[in-house]
Amino acid sequence: MEQPWISVIIPTYNRLGMVSELMESLSRQTYRKLHLIVVNDAGEPLHAIRELYPELDITLVDMETNQKHVHARNRGLELVQDEYIMLCDDDDLLLPTHVERMMREIGNADLVYSDVEIFDYVLEGATRRATKRFVFAYDSDLAAMRRFSTFVSSGCLFRRTLLDKLVRFDADMHHYWDWDFYLRAAEQFRVKRVPSASALYAFSEQGGNMSGSHEDMRPYLDRLSAKHGLGELPTKNFFVLLEEPEVQGRKAQTEVLWDGEPFVSRYARALADQEGKAEG
Repeated sequence: MEQPWISVIIPTYNRLGMVSELMESLSRQTYRKLHLIVVNDAGEPLHAIRELYPELDITLVDMETNQKHVHARNRGLELVQDEYIMLCDDDDLLLPTHVERMMREIGNADLVYSDVEIFDYVLEGATRRATKRFVFAYDSDLAAMRRFSTFVSSGCLFRRTLLDKLVRFDADMHHYWDWDFYLRAAEQFRVKRVPSASALYAFSEQGGNMSGSHEDMRPYLDRLSAKHGLGELPTKNFFVLLEEPEVQGRKAQTEVLWDGEPFVSRYARALADQEGKAEG
């Protein structure tokens, strides 16, 4: 039976080094039929990734103005022609068997998402090396997910039929677009967690994607709550929430696959070669 193609939507903004690492991780996938839709949200040019990874099927989309990540994802959706869609943030990574496993698991579901390893890092040239890592794996049911979402969108896979009803990602949610997407999907479709930490979620203490101020996030959380009838939701620090008894009680077993080694991209190697020649 012929493998179906998957459209992978990747929004990005001024992260050539990181998106190159993501391309490196995608080049190592055991599942090869990937249409990569990279949406450049009016940032620096990205043509280098297509030149460095000619074996990957990469469509580059340049937004005329910077409209932020949710709009960029929706722009990517407009170009989808495949039966399956995968999402991935530009600074996250997927382990080599991730896509193959997700395709296997979606057989009896409409949306599947994996557990992740969250990692902090230092930069060595243009390569990120993990300094801290921890597994993010939690049991999920709709009631629990309405109180605290443990859905990580990077690496999630879903059928195109979801778009017929859900249409687009809600830009009005901004910080919580992924929680909103999960809740809308779970109300109408079969959603399944895959107990494998095969997606790597980047977080830097120097300014990462979990560091939005509570004041900035509160209006979006209120909108999310009003939209789904969630009641009063806290805007506590992410790591504080993980220590609360209700969340601790949801911790689940998962398969840990990462050896901790960095994904050295061809972009990083090229930069290192240029620096070496300059010094010589």
